[in-house]
Amino acid sequence: MSESTIQPLRWGILATGSIARTFARALPSSQNGMLWAVASRNAESAAAFATAMGARKSYGSYAELLEDPDVDAVYIATPHPMHFEWIVKCAEAGKHILCEKPLTLNSPDASRAVEAARANGVALMEAFMYRCHPQTAQIVELVSSGALGKIKAIEATFSFQAQPNPDSRLFNLDLGGGGILDVGCYVASFTRLVAGAANGKPFAEPLELKALGVLGTTGADLYTVAVARFEGDIVAQLQTGVNLNSGGHCRIIGENATLRVPSPWFCSPAEGRDETVLYLERGGGQIEEIYVPFDRPLYAFEADAMAKMVATGEVPYPAMGPDDALGNMKLLDTWRAAIGLSYPGERGENAATLQVKKNTMRSRELRGIVDEAGKAKSVSQIVMGTMLEGAIEQYSHGLALFDDFFERGGTCFDTAHIYGGGGAGERVMGRWLASRGVRDDVTLIVKGAHPPNCSPDGMRRELEVSLGRLGVERGDIYMLHRDNPQIPIGEWVEALNEGLNKGLYRSFGGSNWSIERLHAGNEYAHAHGLEGFTSASNNFSLARMVKPVWDGCISSSDAESRAWFEKTQTALFSWSSQARGFFARADRNFTSDSELVRSWYSDDNFERLDRAQKLATERGVSSVVVAAAYVLAQPFPIFALIGPRSVSETRDSFEALGLELSPGELRWLNLED
Repeated sequence: MSESTIQPLRWGILATGSIARTFARALPSSQNGMLWAVASRNAESAAAFATAMGARKSYGSYAELLEDPDVDAVYIATPHPMHFEWIVKCAEAGKHILCEKPLTLNSPDASRAVEAARANGVALMEAFMYRCHPQTAQIVELVSSGALGKIKAIEATFSFQAQPNPDSRLFNLDLGGGGILDVGCYVASFTRLVAGAANGKPFAEPLELKALGVLGTTGADLYTVAVARFEGDIVAQLQTGVNLNSGGHCRIIGENATLRVPSPWFCSPAEGRDETVLYLERGGGQIEEIYVPFDRPLYAFEADAMAKMVATGEVPYPAMGPDDALGNMKLLDTWRAAIGLSYPGERGENAATLQVKKNTMRSRELRGIVDEAGKAKSVSQIVMGTMLEGAIEQYSHGLALFDDFFERGGTCFDTAHIYGGGGAGERVMGRWLASRGVRDDVTLIVKGAHPPNCSPDGMRRELEVSLGRLGVERGDIYMLHRDNPQIPIGEWVEALNEGLNKGLYRSFGGSNWSIERLHAGNEYAHAHGLEGFTSASNNFSLARMVKPVWDGCISSSDAESRAWFEKTQTALFSWSSQARGFFARADRNFTSDSELVRSWYSDDNFERLDRAQKLATERGVSSVVVAAAYVLAQPFPIFALIGPRSVSETRDSFEALGLELSPGELRWLNLED
């Protein structure tokens, strides 16, 4: 599609600071953009901006601009901490979004922002203007073509000397201060772009990153240097700072030549020319000057890239699309963690209190699960685990995942004394419950008595600690995290009823408990006028667990166990319902994942995978969705535990709720027909 056939975008600009003015000045020179409206929190400021920049309308609030039906796309030029909120609001208003860097304060917020854009069908681009300039495209071409030979190292610098001022956004932690987020994001995006091009990919993620830095009196990073290793034995040096006068430049060092980029970020023209210049330096002192012509201002290229993305639905490479932006935020999070830099909300001190919206999803009512008024709760069939896997900063990671899950209609959370290391999973869940005010809307599974504390006394000690971390008086379901066969079943049942009578939970179950022990417990309870086990949490999957994932874990996928759950209508909270990734990535030739091979590889499981893939093709979904739908379609109360690393993984899990499988299809998938 030529740029002349692209529908021009009518732009609205949020905020009236210097970067907003820079973008506005460039719009008249773009091929497919016009300034339509501007918004400020101050009506006079907005009106003055509109007069100076030629906007047709001005608004005294951001919300008013989003209500303007003539605005096609919004340029978010607010300070960093406001980006997430207004990305979400723009998406919900149906506006395409160009957001100033960094996309958000951290990668968990970025993942939610990207998901909001996807869910509302709008384009989202992070405003790295240099990524849209012909110079950057030329750099990628030189690297990809092999002109430098095999790439070995990348050097990228962007820093400047500002005098520390605790009230300035550059140094104030409440405003996202520090060099990494302000300009380090540029060097991160450049190294990832080049490392990707060197490996035949749009961008790359570091295999490892280490860093040192200097923090100022406010806690913000004054200057810092990171080193990263990428696929293909590429190493990169990233330098940035807001109190370091080293300017901005890059070098890409290959086996045959070095490419020097004197103006990577602002793409400044060579003296007396309408072209930028790159220097290709070969052995023997040979230097080739490569001139890159351009025909419009830097930010005009950015506006036109956005218009093309809106028109085609594709990110005009090498501009910064959503997936690229997510990877960049993860690198920045890792860099900050390496030098000990976090923001107040990430530490749980001033966690965001956005009002979460609750949707509905498929759910079941369970015996004993009621709210404070005694009304039965509906328990969502997908249950969010609180292991915090993949977290760089645990609070922000957990809050983002839990908000997203609840907004999708998820109401049940699985916690445990050992999750997250040192109880972090429970602490983050407690912070979420307190800040969101939704305790009565969710079902809370609390687990404890994991070896070596698998005894009634160990259970009592751990339960007290868990409830304290969670900040609640009681859980809804208490699960013994393991069985200890050395403890007579009667002692377990008596101890569990003790907690029930004290109001510490409303029902109880066993995680990785055998059917025989669960049955024996219920027999003892019946004989002694006590409450028995109402639930269990064992593995249940379409795939057969060939060998235990770890010692002591139990699967209930066999026919005998299924019959027992159906007969007793005991609730089963299944873990590893996707067989630890078998339906996502199993391949007879893929054997590098030793756990996957040991626990799930077998001829019968590969036949189940083949059938799942065949049915998935017929129904227009993935084999992962088919496998999850198999679990959720059982004729007894069953719930699938998930432990997503990102909101996109949560979204994929929820697709299974929309796939109905017949009894015949269930039997066929499990090789019973």
